[in-house]
Amino acid sequence: MASETGELSHGQESSFDLLELLYRLIASWKLIVILAIAGALLSTVYTLTIVTPLYKATSTIYVLANSDSVINMADLQIGSALTNDYIKVFDMWEVHEGVISNLGLPYSYSKIKSMLGVTNSNNTRMLDITVTSPSPQEAADIANEYAHVASQFIEETMSTDKPNIMSTALVPTNPVSPRKRQNIVIGFVVGFMVGVAIVLIRMLMDDKLKTSEDIRKATGLVTLATVPVEPALKKKTSTTAKSASPAR
Repeated sequence: MASETGELSHGQESSFDLLELLYRLIASWKLIVILAIAGALLSTVYTLTIVTPLYKATSTIYVLANSDSVINMADLQIGSALTNDYIKVFDMWEVHEGVISNLGLPYSYSKIKSMLGVTNSNNTRMLDITVTSPSPQEAADIANEYAHVASQFIEETMSTDKPNIMSTALVPTNPVSPRKRQNIVIGFVVGFMVGVAIVLIRMLMDDKLKTSEDIRKATGLVTLATVPVEPALKKKTSTTAKSASPAR
C-alpha cells in the first residue's frame, strides 16, 4: 500500500498542470510582450543593416526549330525538345567565360553560375534567364549578356537557328530579398516563444510548496488548517524583528 501511495504521489507530482501554466503565462504577459517586441526590433535591425539586398533581372530567348516561315507540328515538337538542350548550354564554361570577358566581371565560373538561373515554362519554347546580384544594374547587364552570348554560342556550335531574344532584362527597382515583413514577423514569433519558454522553465524548476494541494502531492499528508498572513502583519513583524535585533 505504501509503495502504491508513493508511486501515485510521484505520478501526481510529475504531472504537468496546463492550467497552472496558463495562469503563469497570463501573469507574465509583460515579459512575453517585451521579448516579442525585442525580437521584432532585432530582426528589423538585422534586416536593414546587415543583410545585403539582392535584385533579380530576367531576359527571355525564344527557341526556333528552323528558319522557314511556315511552322508545322513537327517543328513545334523539335523546338520544345531543343529547350532542354539550350538549358544545358548555360552550363558550358565557354558561355560563362564569354559573359565574364565581355563585361569585365571579377567573378569565377562557379560564382557567376550561382547567380544564374535558367527556366523553361511548361508548354512553351521560351527560356527565362534570371540573374541575382546585389547590384540591380549588374543583374540586368549580366542577364542580357547571357542571352546574347548563349544565342551566339548555340548558332555556332549546334548548327541550328540562332534563338531570338524576345525580351531584354530591365534594371530592377525593388529587391527580392530580404523580405522585411516576413523577417519582422519571424523575429516577433521567436521572441514570443522565448518568453513562453522562460515562463515554462521557471515553472518546471519551481519546487516551492505554495498551497495545501502542493503539500498533499509532495508528502501525502492532508492539511488540516491554513493561517493566512496579511501583508500589513508581515510588514509589522519585519519591522519589529529589525528593531529587536541588537545593534552592531
